[in-house]
Amino acid sequence: MVDYEDRDEEKENLTVRELLTEIKDISEVIVDLAYAALLFDSQEIGAEVHHLGARMDTLNHEIKIRMMLASRTTQDAVQLSGLLQVAEGAAAISAAAGDIVGLLDLNPKGSPIVSLVLKEAEEKIRLLTLSDRSDMGGKSLEDLSVETETGMRIIAIKRGIRWIYDPEETERLKEGDVLVVRGTEDGFERLRRFTSGAEKWPVYPEED
Repeated sequence: MVDYEDRDEEKENLTVRELLTEIKDISEVIVDLAYAALLFDSQEIGAEVHHLGARMDTLNHEIKIRMMLASRTTQDAVQLSGLLQVAEGAAAISAAAGDIVGLLDLNPKGSPIVSLVLKEAEEKIRLLTLSDRSDMGGKSLEDLSVETETGMRIIAIKRGIRWIYDPEETERLKEGDVLVVRGTEDGFERLRRFTSGAEKWPVYPEED
């Protein structure tokens, strides 16, 4: 899981590459979380989206400072402008996610338009609970390769009162975990069979 806590001391030591990597990581997960907050009417997930948005603003400001310090000639400015465009694009994605979460205050569950949009989307965000009958428990995301096997991406895990956003490959699933997943209807049904224990997780022979 990417650590999105404010790290003022640490950020001073981050390279431009590391800043851009964190910006990319946040931009990949923040929209999914925004739709999840809307779909499940979760102020808790919505608060995390706002937190990530604030982190994105900090990173975007920091990278602009780095660019200005590194730009000494017109040629430098031209070469670095592309990186700034990437950062600005990611910031726009973050802002859009904040706007989506803002719909929570408008009681979206009563809005047929919002429901229709989310229902008709090709890729849907759904919830799955890991049953004690499932053999996925105790296995890491790397061992399972969930996205490769089912086409579903696990964007968050709710474990008791704790939320794990953008879980790392080393994260091991536990019985009772609530998985926030994104993908197609077919992929969801396949993963649901595994999480419920209706089917065993496929095991493939190791290649020589």
